[in-house]
Amino acid sequence: MNLKRRSRLAGEAAAANAQVEGSLAVQSDPTTAAFFDVDNTVMQGASIFHLARGLHRRKFFTTRDIVGAAWKQAYFRLVGVEDPEHVAEARSAALAFIAGHTTEELSELGEEIFDEAMAHRIWPGTRALAQLHLDQGQRVWLVTAAPIEIASIIARRLGLTGALGTVAEHINGVYTGSLVGEMLHGPAKAEAILALAAREGLDLSGCSAYSDSSNDLPMLSLVGDPCAINPDAKLRSYAREQGWRVRDYRTGRKAARAGAFTAAVAGAAVGSLAAGSAIRKRFH
Repeated sequence: MNLKRRSRLAGEAAAANAQVEGSLAVQSDPTTAAFFDVDNTVMQGASIFHLARGLHRRKFFTTRDIVGAAWKQAYFRLVGVEDPEHVAEARSAALAFIAGHTTEELSELGEEIFDEAMAHRIWPGTRALAQLHLDQGQRVWLVTAAPIEIASIIARRLGLTGALGTVAEHINGVYTGSLVGEMLHGPAKAEAILALAAREGLDLSGCSAYSDSSNDLPMLSLVGDPCAINPDAKLRSYAREQGWRVRDYRTGRKAARAGAFTAAVAGAAVGSLAAGSAIRKRFH
């Protein structure tokens, strides 16, 4: 199965499995919506890392695994650019972590992990933008490569309409360690939005989309109102050329980036090793 076909399958699966908050009031504008990427757009850092760290604390995998993830997280937070190879490695590793576990178990743990590791990392500026759309009677969806289970928790906790995320295959409620199609990343996000728009009767020309990454240009280019949030260099340049809105909530980031990166990576590694030492002492 080629990449385009896997992306389409992932998008269709995400739309079919879209988690919706059932208690939301009837929307006054059913043809419009706003779509938000999660990592570094809604939340500082990578949600999959925060999830993985929480699962590590619950002994799903080893300290060596989390040290490797810490390097990718430090790179992502300070450079602000998604490395496709890192993304693929992180998602593949996450699938290995959950294989054999149940969907109910991951959802329950996801609630705990959101409270301990994610809630305080939500960008207030992005949260305000999402609320503005809700106040205007529009639906607001998260569109993320993170597992649909954690994406739906984030959406519900923020009071959003719902979420589209990567769908991990499960049989009788037990994860197999495989994906349905591809990760919901890049072109797959656009496919998911197209499938959702067809299902919900959305007019994409009246919709908005938000992301930090040039990898999400397929998604951003679908809507009439795209906006770059905390953008990487490529997306910032493209957004300016196209006259798109740009919002950056990373105070002082550019001035400090060059000198801070090396120190932060070292700090992340030291912190991870210290955490590993503490864990070993706790369980031995």
